[in-house]
Amino acid sequence: MVEQPTASAESAPAARRSAPAPALERLLRPDPGPFALLWRPAAHGRDVVELLTGPVRELGELGELRAVRDSGEAAGPGQPARPGALRRTSGAVLALLPFRQVTERGFACHDGKEPLLAMPVAERAGIPVADVLARLDRLPSGGAEAAFDLDDGAYAKCVRRVIDEEIATGAGANFVLARTLSAQLPGRPHLSALAVFGRLLRQPGAYWTFVVHTGDRTFVGATPERHVCLHAGRAVMNPVSGTYRHPSAGPQLSGLIGFLADRKETDELSMVVDEELKMMAAVCPDGARLRGPYLKTMARLSHTEYLLEGASDRDPVDILRATMFAPTVTGSPLENACRVIAQHEHGSRGYYSGVAALIDTDGRGRDTLDSAILIRTAHIDPVGTLRLSVGATLVRHSDPASEAAETRAKAAGLLDAAGLRLAGEPQPADPATAAPTTVGPGLATPAPAANEADTAVRNEHGTAPRGRPYREPLAAHPRVRAALARRNAPLAGFWLADPPGPVLPPGGPPLRGTRVLVVDAEDTFTGMLAIQLRALGAHTIVVPHHRAGRHLAEAAGGLVVIGPGPGDPRDRTDPRIRTVRAVVARLLAHRAAFVAVCLGHQILAGELGLALRARPVPHQGIQREIDLFGRRAHVGFYNSFAAYATSPRVRCPGVAGEVLVCRDAADGEVHALRGPGFASAQFHPESVLSRDGIGLLADLARTALTSRPATAAVPAALDHDRRSA
Repeated sequence: MVEQPTASAESAPAARRSAPAPALERLLRPDPGPFALLWRPAAHGRDVVELLTGPVRELGELGELRAVRDSGEAAGPGQPARPGALRRTSGAVLALLPFRQVTERGFACHDGKEPLLAMPVAERAGIPVADVLARLDRLPSGGAEAAFDLDDGAYAKCVRRVIDEEIATGAGANFVLARTLSAQLPGRPHLSALAVFGRLLRQPGAYWTFVVHTGDRTFVGATPERHVCLHAGRAVMNPVSGTYRHPSAGPQLSGLIGFLADRKETDELSMVVDEELKMMAAVCPDGARLRGPYLKTMARLSHTEYLLEGASDRDPVDILRATMFAPTVTGSPLENACRVIAQHEHGSRGYYSGVAALIDTDGRGRDTLDSAILIRTAHIDPVGTLRLSVGATLVRHSDPASEAAETRAKAAGLLDAAGLRLAGEPQPADPATAAPTTVGPGLATPAPAANEADTAVRNEHGTAPRGRPYREPLAAHPRVRAALARRNAPLAGFWLADPPGPVLPPGGPPLRGTRVLVVDAEDTFTGMLAIQLRALGAHTIVVPHHRAGRHLAEAAGGLVVIGPGPGDPRDRTDPRIRTVRAVVARLLAHRAAFVAVCLGHQILAGELGLALRARPVPHQGIQREIDLFGRRAHVGFYNSFAAYATSPRVRCPGVAGEVLVCRDAADGEVHALRGPGFASAQFHPESVLSRDGIGLLADLARTALTSRPATAAVPAALDHDRRSA
């Protein structure tokens, strides 16, 4: 795991000595000006809350953050400064990114025109957690009633519609559907938010606990999920998915073990791992590797998670742009997930599922980035209206009623901290006087742990906030850790940080020196394919489908890979499908060597005359064991459509010789094809769900290259590409 900078032995005591009561008191004024309080234990330990102040700028695009950093308004880097210290040098910027920033990537959304908020940090200080708790615990809150914009029944209907109309028709593997609750808070918004912040500090499991007041907008939350970090040239993402709702009496071992064995929960995490590996492929030249899985325990819920880590030379702004936004709050594939969200949600997401980011430099002048996903986060407007959006990840076998219950559970922690109740539910205890069920923020607990006999689960720094011990015996239980460890057994060793054995085929890189053109059909699995191909020795470039034709000649003597993508391969009205069909037809006509994956495989099968139809049940994010031309293989599928054949060998018009068909013996569903100059797979060799995916990809490439006819020609640019060039 990448080690984030921690508070030194000298810096934390200094922060405590200078922990100015006046700094806290200033925040309690009627008009304190813009400020932020951040509890970031991975960065500064568990005993310190950071206070940041500075002007707030409203921006339109991410690129403007660079100008804010260079404006001279921000204090310099380092550990939290003493109160009152102000350095007019380029330094830290705190930014809040609304969901609408996805429009910078050309993705769809309900655009509420929310600004990107940036605070160049003019003043920063460290305040002991104990002082913050002692002061903020005295603030009153609570008493109001909150209501969802969609009741449970209406939300469940939306869930069913997404499953039937989107997942079942191949639009994607999973989608996150949100709903929003609102309540009216008494008093000044920033004071209400400070009260909530103090109580959230007592809840376990947050990556960031924070309150940000811009002057007219106030945000408060305890988000469990890191978005992306950059430290010492290493980038880290943190896919979190799968939810165990604690019973009213607290988490139970039997329930936790059942959750960890639940196929739906496992599939959810695997799918978001794949999606975030795609994102990391865009910012890490050699891709990322997995560490984990871990169990993250919160007040009402537990989640499973991984850390993805890789080397990156990109700057923080570019990294943020390439990772907008996490699949855990959108879905996959990402571009189509944004379209589905825009179609099925009823309005702007605002800042929900966006990002809070702190951009800074370290002591050596290198860029650093720490960011958290804006979930479990309330937005309070100037008149005290609180809005809290929560979502559930929908997969092929989601139960609509359970997903509605999950969104309620996700809202519960913040509602408890605010002393709010959902309409029709009992009034909670006064959060200002109720004894916390867990004192001290919690922890993502790795498996295996260092000491099986130690039932107290410690964080990186070894302790909870001073004088406030906490224990999570279930997370440390040997059965829980064993269940977590079993999650990795069926996964691809290539993507694991600590694989159980060799991950590359024996005998050296089998594609050394081969030119490979990868065609992206709007699913960035192609980035993962490119990383695997480079690991096999190939010189690889990735091009979007609409520009593929003009690049075909560059692959002369090499290999073309037609990548996966969403949609119905039979839909000739879809411009993307038409374009990919034209590329495949040209490759067949010129007998050029190529590999086709998922959608590419389906389109190839259609060009060869095989039947295409929707699967009875979508295969979105599922691992199956298949007979692959006599070889047993555990592979990952993401498909709602499939090709079908009645024979293991077929003759196809325009193809010299027979085409070999790997198919399911029961129903004829085609898993793979081999023909002169081509090989294809319905499964995804690049997926973390394909155990020996890189070996299978090497076999596909070798088959295509070695079976290429001697008369193969160089494909010319497609006509439509010439016109658009």
